[in-house]
Amino acid sequence: MRTPAGAAVAAAVAGGVYRVLRARPRPAWQRTNYAGRTVDLCAGPAVALGAAAGAAVLPLPSRTRSAAVLAVLVAAGCGAYDDLAGADDPRRGFRAHLSALRYGEVTGGAVKLLGIGAVGIAAGALIRERPVDRLLGGVVIAGTAHLVNLTDVRPGAAVATVLALGAPGLVRSPLVAAPMAAAAAIAADDLGERTMIGDTGAHALGAALGVGIVAAGGRAGLVAHAAGLVAAAVFGDRVTRLAGTLGRR
Repeated sequence: MRTPAGAAVAAAVAGGVYRVLRARPRPAWQRTNYAGRTVDLCAGPAVALGAAAGAAVLPLPSRTRSAAVLAVLVAAGCGAYDDLAGADDPRRGFRAHLSALRYGEVTGGAVKLLGIGAVGIAAGALIRERPVDRLLGGVVIAGTAHLVNLTDVRPGAAVATVLALGAPGLVRSPLVAAPMAAAAAIAADDLGERTMIGDTGAHALGAALGVGIVAAGGRAGLVAHAAGLVAAAVFGDRVTRLAGTLGRR
């Protein structure tokens, strides 16, 4: 099965799951967006399952496909935990969540940080042979998941990020077609402020893109991507903590 067929599967699954979830609305999956409108989080599980299904049928080595499916589903699960359990948590930034963990409190942010970091390394180990490449792969996968989530601040922003980040890699990595197609399937409703992908979808799509980067890149590319993603994470953490501080004043 070629890349276009894999993308078609991703789009079909994402669109189908989205319609099923929308047909049975649940109060726990409703949120008020930045403009005060009520939206649902149905797009998150939809794009996660779409990206996983699309990756599973691509013509790639079995270890690469397994890495993609594992990373997407675990990242989605960690994001879903935060969407549901951490929705009202005022803490922002890595430091706040790690500090809470030190005192025995498991926050949604800590689950994402540790869970997605661990699955990133596991997925990197499935794809790459050398230990340093496996570690770099873990940073790239977890970092890309975090980066996409950082951009999920307005309707369509995270979807646009996925499409923009994935487009240059289509020639070298067919894996990026799956998250791009899944994101495109719900883009209209995301832009129309009827739904949002939330942490569930943002982390899943980002993890899928990260696996695509790791599968196609050489050592130098992994180093460059890892350095850029770490810098973005540090900057994003500072901005997030500042926004949380200003929001309390």
